[in-house]
Amino acid sequence: MGSASKRKSNRNMMDSQVSHNQKLGSSVCSKRGNDGQERTLSKGKKYVLVSFRDLPDHMKDNEFILGYYRANWPLKEALFSIFRWHNETLNVWTHFVGFLLFLGLAIANLMQVPQASDIFGLFSRSILTNTEMNSSNHSKSLLWISSKLPDLKHITPQKMDLSLPGMPTTRWPFYVFLGGSMFCLLSSSICHLFSCHSHKLNILFLRIDYTGITIMIITSFFPPIYYIFQCDSHWQFIYIGGITAMGVFTIVTLLSPSLSSGKYRAFRALLFCSMGFFGLVPAIHAVIVNWSNPKRDTILAYESAMALFYLTGTGFYISRIPERLKPGWFDLAGHSHQIFHVFVVLGALAHYGATLVFLDYRDRVGCEVNP
Repeated sequence: MGSASKRKSNRNMMDSQVSHNQKLGSSVCSKRGNDGQERTLSKGKKYVLVSFRDLPDHMKDNEFILGYYRANWPLKEALFSIFRWHNETLNVWTHFVGFLLFLGLAIANLMQVPQASDIFGLFSRSILTNTEMNSSNHSKSLLWISSKLPDLKHITPQKMDLSLPGMPTTRWPFYVFLGGSMFCLLSSSICHLFSCHSHKLNILFLRIDYTGITIMIITSFFPPIYYIFQCDSHWQFIYIGGITAMGVFTIVTLLSPSLSSGKYRAFRALLFCSMGFFGLVPAIHAVIVNWSNPKRDTILAYESAMALFYLTGTGFYISRIPERLKPGWFDLAGHSHQIFHVFVVLGALAHYGATLVFLDYRDRVGCEVNP
């Protein structure tokens, strides 16, 4: 009888101790739910990922991405989550790497490092030279001309057989474009990294993100319009002023908190596309004005690639493919927004290549040659 009472007392003490240990450990322990998401048992030091249904309403943007969300994370945790795997990781890194790439290109151009800054220009010049070669000496001539490409910048106007060539043109439109691209890519990365903090910051960073996209579109117009219509300044004013006015209207419109919600995704895309389609007018005009430009085909190839990249990326952004087809399969990698980011960077790089061709041409050909 005494032995049974003692065993019962020991068992109660053990149960009490286990319960006490669970309470102490609950603040740092986690488990996995039926959807595979890691969850805390109670208040914990480690911030974990949640599913779509557990998100606050202001973060429910894409119902086809089912898990791996961050919600209500402190700024410090959000910052260091750049090194964690969640459904925004690739959104952050795709544009942050793009920002670093354009920062490097800007520095290379400022420091006049041709190997880094003029890679697209060298490629375009090799294509242009290749089309002008005699077909009978195709192979040997291409190798010889390619080896001489870096010296093209040092050829005098007399050797180029140009009369009254222009002086080296101003670079500010080029750097405006680079600055706009860097601002867009960096603001996008910051938005995707920190918008999980709170509702207030979510709205703020979304506005900054949309502003960055608009600024990138506006500044992309500066180099082609400035350099193509360099000899006709009133067209510069009309086209640059027009796209800037459209951009300001777009920014003011998107400052409305309600238009930052997922409900108006298609409307936002329409605003951005309308700015892009505005470019068809100066583009057609530019082709007519520069029809005799020997680099016309190269420029058109670059700009067509840019338009294709941007439109394709926008198509993924609006349609939410592929996650729409297999919800939950592309939560971490391969969903539409990540694909959209990649196409944005590719489009900006294509435009950078076209801008180098503009600069190279205008450095050697003045308005008297190409009125």
